Amino acid sequence: DESRAVLQRSLLLGLVFALTLIVLFPLLKWVSFAVFQAEEKVETLGRSYFDTRIWGAPALLMSYGINGWLLGTGRTRALLAYQVVLNGMNAGLDWYFVAELGWGPAGIGAGTSIAEWSALAFGLWLVRDGLKGRHDLFAPAALKELFAANRDIMIRTLALIFCFAWFVNSGAQQGTANLAGNEILLNFLTVAANVLDSFAFVTEKEVGEAYGAGDRDRVQRAIRVTSELAIFFGALTAMSFLIAGGAVIASFVNDDEARLAAIAFLPYCAAVPVVGIAAWQLDGMFIGATQGKALRTAGVASMIMYVATDLLLARYYGNHGVWMALLTMYIYRAACLGAYWPSLKAQLIDRRQDIKSPA
Repeated sequence: DESRAVLQRSLLLGLVFALTLIVLFPLLKWVSFAVFQAEEKVETLGRSYFDTRIWGAPALLMSYGINGWLLGTGRTRALLAYQVVLNGMNAGLDWYFVAELGWGPAGIGAGTSIAEWSALAFGLWLVRDGLKGRHDLFAPAALKELFAANRDIMIRTLALIFCFAWFVNSGAQQGTANLAGNEILLNFLTVAANVLDSFAFVTEKEVGEAYGAGDRDRVQRAIRVTSELAIFFGALTAMSFLIAGGAVIASFVNDDEARLAAIAFLPYCAAVPVVGIAAWQLDGMFIGATQGKALRTAGVASMIMYVATDLLLARYYGNHGVWMALLTMYIYRAACLGAYWPSLKAQLIDRRQDIKSPA
């Protein structure tokens, strides 16, 4: 019953946050384009994307509850089916709206929003067992606990999103060709993130169960096994980018300047799946152990250090500096989270003693 209540509260919380975003949309749009500067044409296209993308916010934020519930209950096949529907529809609609109808970035935003609403309907069907029963969704203690866990992880996530927004903005200051090339390579980073997230997700589940049981040996084994696999597939992903990335870019990108820029900075992109492994794995470990404060503090600290690094390197090395700074961001995230590892080990010892000798 409590598992179902957690799902329902998460869906409700996602809906409330999404509706707040829509209400604040005009202000958010003004602030976003006031802070992040680009050429007028780029800003116009960005605004058209923003105008269609915002309507997918409720479906997107509610889907996080579905993803988390499926992952936490070990229903990975259902989670895979959900992602196939979401990404398959997204790809198909984006192609139709852009290639066939010529809507440009606005078509991408519309296609993604429609795909998210369709996937949400499918996701609700997948978790229909979790929607059964009547629960006190507004129980103060339960809401406080859920909000506290979400608050810290949300701050960490917002810090991470800000880092990538800063990366885009910093690239925009290097000219339209570099901006376009960087955006192309961000798609490669999304592929790398999906590969490494798969191991981080398993780390979350296994560490969460082991932490709840106070089993330090199981925590360490989960980290070791998933990290070994992550290192292997991270290296494989990096090699794939270096070997086949240029051909993929040449096949999909028609603009000469954007294509050349993307190929020129591809080696930096290929380094991310290797340099970032520790950051992904530590994220999974601390999320699984619900160490929200550590995630929040490390996320904000690494964001500040990354921005300072980018300001320095981009000034002297241009777009090379933009990419070098992004690589340091992953190092900062791993170092900041790693600093909390002794504290987590101490908590595991305390939990094991509490379980063996209950009050």
